[in-house]
Amino acid sequence: MRRLRNRLAGALLSVLALALTATGCGDPSRAASGAASGAGADSATAPAEGAVANRVEPLARKPEPRLPVTVRSADGERVTVKGAERVVPLSGSLSEIVFTLGLGDRVVARDVTATFEQAARLPVVTRGHDVSAESVLSLRPDLVLAETTTGPGEAVDQIRAAGVPVLFVEAAKGLDDVGPRIRAVAGALGVPEAGKELTRRSQQRIEAVRAEVPHGEKPRVAFLYLRGSASVYLIGGEDSGAGSLIEAAGAVDAGAASGLGKDFTAITSEALVKAAPDAILVMSKGLESVGGVDGLVKIPGVAQTPAGMDRRIVSVEDGVLLNYGPRTDQVLKSVMAQLYGEDGAK
Repeated sequence: MRRLRNRLAGALLSVLALALTATGCGDPSRAASGAASGAGADSATAPAEGAVANRVEPLARKPEPRLPVTVRSADGERVTVKGAERVVPLSGSLSEIVFTLGLGDRVVARDVTATFEQAARLPVVTRGHDVSAESVLSLRPDLVLAETTTGPGEAVDQIRAAGVPVLFVEAAKGLDDVGPRIRAVAGALGVPEAGKELTRRSQQRIEAVRAEVPHGEKPRVAFLYLRGSASVYLIGGEDSGAGSLIEAAGAVDAGAASGLGKDFTAITSEALVKAAPDAILVMSKGLESVGGVDGLVKIPGVAQTPAGMDRRIVSVEDGVLLNYGPRTDQVLKSVMAQLYGEDGAK
């Protein structure tokens, strides 16, 4: 899957080449793509404070697809969808959208990053960028949903060559992508009105959380991508995909503000000192991979930052942090709760 910021994947490959130490660390971006309470009063789940719900909340009224439809795929192709009884989303984020639209009963397989409860029992047919055409085709899908970063390209071509419609959706980069991605998936499934409804609900909930952002000096937050088992330690820059979330939480993207123009750069003491983060944002599995907060502060340069000295760490599950989908309000609320604590509310 060329998707997590699947720009993360590209940056990761270059860093791996430089470091000559990492192997098989998984898709950083899609690894980043799964658990705090929803902003809406009608939230169906009640997770612990600061955690993202491990269930998605489908629309109250289940839509009925009206097919066939012909839609434009993000790769420029026009795709005709005649049926949507057996749907295979090739990313956790796309699975989340299908389930939240109320059509989860049509999904027959999942990517390893689809970690929410309703999808947990589905067979895993893809892992990050490693799409297996044979595994997908064995499920006899009538629609495959992919990210523009999904790959390898040969596998997707093989699926299309077998006559299966494949809709590409633009990979998410920020909050502005929530609505367009939902509507793209809903359109392909023949439920455009449900897509509009879910877009409205998602945007309303995001705005409700943003209204709670504290006023005052903005903390500097650095996004670190960590995979200790593969010796991969990256700091996010302007195109990491985390900047939009950090800014929505009322903070400053420390990596971008320090002049890191690329998506990800190998962590150095100098880069961290220059970024001078007040807090560090990480994926939960990444934090675990370095031995938790105790291990994180041992990474060269971290202990010398304000965040390291204060042990001010914000951790969100890999499978949901950068999805920019129906649970983004919960992700934002979780980030804010951990960043500001109980005193952060207006």
